[in-house]
Amino acid sequence: MENSSVIDLLLKHKSIRKYTADPIPEPVLNKVLEAGTRAATTGNMQLYSVIVTKDPERKRALAPLHFNQPMITEAPAVLTFTADVNRFQQWCEQREAGRAYDNLLWYVCAAIDCMLMAQNTVVAAEAMGLGTCFLGTTLYTAKEQCAFFDLPAGVMPLTTLTLGYPAEQPEATDRLPLTGIVHSERYRAYTPDAIDGIYGPKEALPQTQRLLAENGLPNLAQIFTQRRYPLADNLKFSEHYLELLKTQGFLNGK
Repeated sequence: MENSSVIDLLLKHKSIRKYTADPIPEPVLNKVLEAGTRAATTGNMQLYSVIVTKDPERKRALAPLHFNQPMITEAPAVLTFTADVNRFQQWCEQREAGRAYDNLLWYVCAAIDCMLMAQNTVVAAEAMGLGTCFLGTTLYTAKEQCAFFDLPAGVMPLTTLTLGYPAEQPEATDRLPLTGIVHSERYRAYTPDAIDGIYGPKEALPQTQRLLAENGLPNLAQIFTQRRYPLADNLKFSEHYLELLKTQGFLNGK
């Protein structure tokens, strides 16, 4: 039977970037995190760890690693989700089972586990009346975050979630139509007309037109490639992240 309340909750999701000063009661935070751990996981291994930052001084110190976005210091709790094979490998070694997870495959498995847990946490938090926002800046400053959180080999920061009671109620952002992302039986090639049909409504939105005027660019695609995620930055941060994967012991398998 369909649980319409869960569906409605998912359909109403929005990112919250402004929070009240009200603290999150510990039982509420623990319940949200416990719900997060009920996400699907590779082999029931739970290859993730979550670092909760609530101390105001620690949040102020963490803020520069997220480009000083105000919500880092304003949110009552900041959750840093990490892909973590360290704990599982220590257990294996203590049971004389050897090492098998210091390689790229298991970084990917741990990253999947981590993001599934993070998304479950979002849904649980919203069900408890909390607001959330994912931060992609974690990937850009992953090396510095490893030092900030004293992350050992086998642990990589993956994403960050701000958490608190909403002080705003923004409109839900647009999403592509299912016809643009769902394929039947086989992946179908996108024709130019199909691309226009998928992205046309997004391009026509008033907020898109405002963005174009503010940036002096002719279309939304160029906002992404020239302003938000330009190639030079992508290559630089990719190189940094790959090097960190080596340093953190995820590329040791032969």
